[in-house]
Amino acid sequence: MTQKFLDVTQQANVMLVQKHLTEKSETKIGEISNELAKLKSSQDEVAVLISEAYSLFGSIEDTDSEEFIILSREFFADYDEEFYFIDNEGYILEDKPKKYHQIELLEVIDYNAEENWDDIYSVYEQYALRNDIDLSNDPFKKLMSESQRIEFEQMVKQDFTYQKAQCDKYDYMLAVTCGALSGIIDICFVSFKLGSGNKGNVDVIDNGPLTKSADKLVDQAVIKFAKLVGWEGSRDGKDTIQSAIGFLEKKYRINYDHRHTADVGSLFSMNTKNHHIMSLGHSPDIVGLFFSILDQFTSQAHFIADGKLVSVDSEFKLKGGNFIAKIFCGFANWLGHLFSDIAGSSGTRGQFPNRRGSGIPIPFYSLLQLLDFGKFNVNDKDKGSFAQACVMAFQKGYDARHGLAMAVPVLICELLTRLMYLVKQKFYHKKSWADSTPSMDKPEVVRMLLVSHGTLSLIDAGHAGFKSGGNLVAFIMQSNVIAYARFATVALKEVKNWYYVGKVDPEKIESYLDDEYARMLSS
Repeated sequence: MTQKFLDVTQQANVMLVQKHLTEKSETKIGEISNELAKLKSSQDEVAVLISEAYSLFGSIEDTDSEEFIILSREFFADYDEEFYFIDNEGYILEDKPKKYHQIELLEVIDYNAEENWDDIYSVYEQYALRNDIDLSNDPFKKLMSESQRIEFEQMVKQDFTYQKAQCDKYDYMLAVTCGALSGIIDICFVSFKLGSGNKGNVDVIDNGPLTKSADKLVDQAVIKFAKLVGWEGSRDGKDTIQSAIGFLEKKYRINYDHRHTADVGSLFSMNTKNHHIMSLGHSPDIVGLFFSILDQFTSQAHFIADGKLVSVDSEFKLKGGNFIAKIFCGFANWLGHLFSDIAGSSGTRGQFPNRRGSGIPIPFYSLLQLLDFGKFNVNDKDKGSFAQACVMAFQKGYDARHGLAMAVPVLICELLTRLMYLVKQKFYHKKSWADSTPSMDKPEVVRMLLVSHGTLSLIDAGHAGFKSGGNLVAFIMQSNVIAYARFATVALKEVKNWYYVGKVDPEKIESYLDDEYARMLSS
């Protein structure tokens, strides 16, 4: 048995003892109520007796003592055998104990609230031993009655277990429609227009409208960030992107910004177009943050080359008076340097305004370089591995800015599918707004998202396969990796739901208990 199970069992045993105490308390209260009722009845009888006695004694004021006593004895003999007359001035109770019902004191459990759990549980165990309470069997079967147990099991089955998705044909039709519309948006507004350059290399003729919009938004974000950290604008008074990038490049220098093969001692081949994807510190995700701070602390630079992790020594001194300050400086350097690179370099954007420049990779895209396998067509003559094709696609513009554009149809697919679920549940099934909420804890929502994102991914992959002509670089550039990633996460959720059907979902129980606890505190 695990420690967690033992703790729960002990808590249930304590509840079982407390239930026994509650039942004894209720019995004791009932016993006291009965005795109080008897006392009240006796008081009522005595009150009647006294009233009649006053009436009788008042009518025999002139009777002598002996006659009074005789009459009194005759009167009280019919009511209470315990009345015994002493003299002619009245009567008292006979000098012998009356028979009263004895109510035993209720045993209580006394312990110090500051004691540890083991000591407290020991007190409960001792009480159970004195009162013949069996703690060796399953305590949960004794805590509830049969009807309560059945009701509880039904509630758990309905509310706290993984359920099968109850989707009808209309749910699937709506999901497919949402995915298809998103796929059309992806093809028309995101995809690159590609052609064959020199020697059959894939060349970008034009970017999609959403990619162009994403480029402009990124430029504006870089300019705003530069102003936030002290940039005062270019000398000519214009807030040009190349001036903002140049300011950030000087302000946030790091030690892993090697640009050429010579910078890494010819350990591997690298150039200005691919050094952002090969250097792990340039990745805008948790992996990039980890390696950025690691590189700044250890004066090293980590790269992925030929499917392997490579480290290169570098000279760098991280600022900060203590460990926490150094961590903060490392994070600030990482973030600021990403902003200096996300829109391309200052030299490229200044000398070639119409060029996008080499940005930073899509989150976690750099890790694809570890998949260094296979021989695929990367141009008309040469073949390369999957990792090499991913790097070549990045060099052609498949970067984080294009990733923002690719996220748009995925977001539309997500929101549209959830909206269709809400509308159908509310107006077709006549459910409340709360019950119609399209949350991921409902298996029907997960199934609809699986179908819609699957449709989007299928349309995107079909279009990429048709346009690529067997060239892997072209296929990657036409593919929406964000759509594939979202489809994969929803698919994992669907597999989990399918595998755990009928089993208890601990997250639902924790959520329910949290809500009940909050409700109790607020009431």
